[in-house]
Amino acid sequence: MAVTINTLRERKAKGEAFSALTAYDATFAQLVSEAGVDVILIGDSLGMVLQGHDSTLPVTLEQISYHVRSVAKGNRGALIMADMPFMSYGTVTAALDNAAELMRAGAQMVKLEGTDWMAETIRALSDRGVPVCAHLGLTPQFVNKFGGYKVQGRGEEQADEMVRHAQLLEEAGADVLLLECVPSALAKRITEAVKAPVIGIGAGADTDGQVLVMHDMLGVTTGKTARFVKNFLAESDSVQAAFAAYAKAVRERSFPAQEHTFKA
Repeated sequence: MAVTINTLRERKAKGEAFSALTAYDATFAQLVSEAGVDVILIGDSLGMVLQGHDSTLPVTLEQISYHVRSVAKGNRGALIMADMPFMSYGTVTAALDNAAELMRAGAQMVKLEGTDWMAETIRALSDRGVPVCAHLGLTPQFVNKFGGYKVQGRGEEQADEMVRHAQLLEEAGADVLLLECVPSALAKRITEAVKAPVIGIGAGADTDGQVLVMHDMLGVTTGKTARFVKNFLAESDSVQAAFAAYAKAVRERSFPAQEHTFKA
């Protein structure tokens, strides 16, 4: 049975965690979805793990659209979420045109990075039938403003502001929120403050769902491993078994563990 936004809402209401993974082609999309992962994200992370860039900024809408089409062909019932790349939603008009392209390619939800400035855009997309995931916390497209990849929401003032932004974007029409690299206590607070399902990455075990970059959870990345990553292939006898182990660990809330989280 296909996963929809209503599925995620029902999981949140029942306290049942759901899993998400990135995938960028038909083969991995089929393996991921058949392993029981609920959401496939075509992330602009492809700029780093596929193209070799040091950030997500060079990724274009055309490239995301290509990978969405590929994933849609292999998917077996997972909800398909697509990143809108850097500056593809800088204006409401651009956001509407570019989101339409990704939805035509096979996406069932688009993801935008930002804070309260996105409210007008999210409202316009929602009003026109485009489901939206609002990405808060460490937003990689803002790496140059942040001065690096740093945990966000530390300190009372910054935490309060993130809660306010989460509520505002939900009111604007965001169907899902994604929190990246925020203290686990803050992620729990936001998850409880909104009705929308909340997905975490480096945000502790109390969010409604978890997401990882596929390459990270298979242990095939180079360089320093992020704190929130676990190599599921190391304990599995195949790639598909690793995907299934990840989905099971998220569902049972054994991942993320304490060592994968950040404190305020």
